[in-house]
This record gives sequence, C-alpha cells and structure tokens, in this order.
Amino acid sequence: MENNTSLQQQLLEAGVHFGHLRKKWNPKMLPYIFAEKKGIHIIDLNKTVEGLQESAAALKQIAKSGKKIMFVGTKKQAKEIITECAQKVNMPYVTERWLGGFLTNFNTVRKSVKKMQSIEKMLGDGTLDSITKKERLTLTRDKDKMEKVLGGIAQLGRIPAALFIVDIGHEHIALAEAKRLGISTFGVVDTNCDPNKVDFAIPANDDATKSIAIIAQYITAAIAEGLAERQAEKAEEVEEAEEVVERGPKFEVEGEEGRERRSGGGGRRGSGGGQGGGNRRGGGGAGRSGSGAPRRSGAGR
Repeated sequence: MENNTSLQQQLLEAGVHFGHLRKKWNPKMLPYIFAEKKGIHIIDLNKTVEGLQESAAALKQIAKSGKKIMFVGTKKQAKEIITECAQKVNMPYVTERWLGGFLTNFNTVRKSVKKMQSIEKMLGDGTLDSITKKERLTLTRDKDKMEKVLGGIAQLGRIPAALFIVDIGHEHIALAEAKRLGISTFGVVDTNCDPNKVDFAIPANDDATKSIAIIAQYITAAIAEGLAERQAEKAEEVEEAEEVVERGPKFEVEGEEGRERRSGGGGRRGSGGGQGGGNRRGGGGAGRSGSGAPRRSGAGR
C-alpha cells in the first residue's frame, strides 16, 4: 500500500493526471476520469497505478520468456526517452517515423536493414576505397537516412511479441498493424483516445515529458527484472548440467569396478567348486571299485 502511495505521489508530481480539454475527450475514457477542473479532465491516478502495474507484470513475463518488446514513440517529447529506455534493456524501438508495413511487410523491411548493414560494413573495411568520392558520399547519405529510421530495429530478426506505444492516437498505424498480426499492445492513453483499442491501457498524460519518462522508466525497470530472472534461471540450468556431467563418469567407473569384482569372484567360486567336485567324484569312484573287487574275487572262489 505504501508503494502504491509513493508511486501515486511520483505520478502526481510528474503531472500524469492532466488530461486534455473537455471538448477533445473520448467518452470511452469516462471510467478513467476523476474530475474536471477549469475545462480540463483530471485522470484518476488509482486507475493509472492499476494499469501501470498490470502492464509492467505482463511485460516482465514476456521479457522473461525471451521474446522482444518494441518501443514506439515518434512524438517529439517521447523520442529521446523511448530511445534511452529501449537501449537500456536492449529492445527494438521506433522513434523517427513509423513506416507503413513495418510489421505486416516485415520481410521487405529486413531487406532494407541488411542493405544498410552491408553498406556500413563496406565503408568500414575499405571495400569502397576504389570508388569515386561522389559515389561514396551518396552511399554514406543513404546509410545515414536508413539508419535514422531503421537503426532501432537493426538487431530485430523476427516480429516482436509486444508493442509499448506512447500516444495510441498518434501511432494509430502501428496499433492497426499490431492488431492485424495479433501482437499484444500496451499503450499510454490520454483522455482523447479510445482505451479499448489496446490490450493493456495506461491512462496518463502522453504530452508531458516528465509523464512519459516516469511511465517508460517504470516499464523498463519491470522488463529489466524479467531479463535478470531469465539470466538467473539460465545460470541455474548450466550449473545443474555441469553437476550432472561431473557425476556421470564417477558412476560409470564404479560400475566397471563392481563388474570386475563380481566377475573375479564368480571365477574363483567356479574353479573351487570344480576342484572339490572332481575330488569328491574321484574318491567316490575309487571306493566303489575297491569294494567291488573283493566281492567279485570271493564269488569266483
């Protein structure tokens, strides 16, 4: 309870509760509006905390499972914050411009990324030293232009599992593509947007830099926890595997020694039994022949 109270205080200080003017509101945001003051809607911070914690828990599990979460925020106020938070947890991000088909036409986008990487490699290893200065300048400009738009997804090999969006109204194309592909969506929703368009809505001010920063940092911290837990589980699995490998050869050696002892004991028992049996049989035979000879000789006399 104390944590929620302190979080609410931080959100209040960051201005998360300030919504849009009443005339710009979306009626579907009514459950998240606390009051109206001077023609501006005030967001209920209790709802904000609930949405933020629920979203953080879900994103933590996604990160723990090893899947990628794409950060999307092309608004001027969100660019630097989203870039910094995404890089902190090594997640893909889009902060310049959402290209149509970023997700629905992902194969083509990957080709552009590979082209950008190949130009960068050639400029780095001196392959293009033989071309003219003008051609090199053209390639450099092309690379810079592609890196500006595609740099955040350069390491993304497949479609992400979730999208974290700042201002779902501004990023409606990204939201539509995610919905079409069945990707989970998490969004910062202001009073002028429809919260039903995202799977996890965080009612908050999406225009103030401080508001965006506190929410993005909270989400980033949850993702970092998920990644840390994943690393810990992997380390435990490696340790268990090493222990099994260390135990395995010992059991085999003990088994071989046991088999040798057993085989050696069996051989001694077999040889001893054979000698004893032979003596006993031999003695029995001699006794019978000795007793039988006098009988035959007596009968003859």
